[in-house]
Amino acid sequence: MGAAARLSAPRALVLWAALGAAAHIGPAPDPEDWWSYKDNLQGNFVPGPPFWGLVNAAWSLCAVGKRQSPVDVELKRVLYDPFLPPLRLSTGGEKLRGTLYNTGRHVSFLPAPRPVVNVSGGPLLYSHRLSELRLLFGARDGAGSEHQINHQGFSAEVQLIHFNQELYGNFSAASRSPNGLAILSLFVNVAGSSNPFLSRLLNRDTITRISYKNDAYFLQDLSLELLFPESFGFITYQGSLSTPPCSETVTWILIDRALNITSLQMHSLRLLSQNPPSQIFQSLSGNGRPLQPLAHRALRGNRDPRHPERRCRGPNYRLHVVLLYAVPQSDAPFPLTENLQLPPCGSAQGSHTPRLRNMVQSTPPMKTFR
Repeated sequence: MGAAARLSAPRALVLWAALGAAAHIGPAPDPEDWWSYKDNLQGNFVPGPPFWGLVNAAWSLCAVGKRQSPVDVELKRVLYDPFLPPLRLSTGGEKLRGTLYNTGRHVSFLPAPRPVVNVSGGPLLYSHRLSELRLLFGARDGAGSEHQINHQGFSAEVQLIHFNQELYGNFSAASRSPNGLAILSLFVNVAGSSNPFLSRLLNRDTITRISYKNDAYFLQDLSLELLFPESFGFITYQGSLSTPPCSETVTWILIDRALNITSLQMHSLRLLSQNPPSQIFQSLSGNGRPLQPLAHRALRGNRDPRHPERRCRGPNYRLHVVLLYAVPQSDAPFPLTENLQLPPCGSAQGSHTPRLRNMVQSTPPMKTFR
């Protein structure tokens, strides 16, 4: 059945009437940027999620795709896969820097070209380069994440968006191609404490610099590994971008242990406007796509639901931070693991207990490995 046939008659009439009105109001919109999370019929019509696949032929998967995201993850459907390796994060041993940006749809952190941040392991067959960190959140606590677990939402969702740098030269090419993208999602609750990485992004001095659409603020000396819980499992499935063009080229990895931010930090997020200062205030909150059918797609997890006591014990349930130093051209990198005392299962979030780190020796002459 076509996408238009799935619309109710009144909703279809609203779309066609709005399209006709939009054609006579102001300049034509950029077709690649003509979408929103909420239908806007005041002035120029901007299509919300039900209309994404109808207003642009390049976005047809938004309406007819069979592997769309986000989804509701029912834990009883998750298949335990004992062969999933741990996730590995490579930062080159450097601190992260980049620009925090109010896009009018999201709070977005765009990393600088250097250092290159890569993720691998888990379900990923290739190394994927970080392209964007995106923050989605709701107007009330307990609702705002795109994905849900057992029909339960979270106050926010942090998405780390990567592209396959081994097969494709850039994000655009990867988004249209098999094994192109990987998105790591971390759920966020409102509590009395705050994740140390998110605290850097959401402190008052920083968040007030991006109050309006197109505001930007440069940040540096960020430790991305602090975003992750000390121990966690993950669930993975094959899905799509949750924004147009809804390309079905994404491996999603959902971290199963939520982060925390404070109620004040969440309130500061809800005070961000999706409009420039010259226009009426509209909160950036509610910036997520509705749930999509999971259908017959497989959900895999790296912890065995038959043995919940093992859920966060051992190196498979910790982030492996890889420090890639320069090595001789004639030599291949030789991984050495630090002899670290790992924290007990369920240690407090945000502590500074060391994670597993893989390090590579370096001696001149040198060649840089990425």
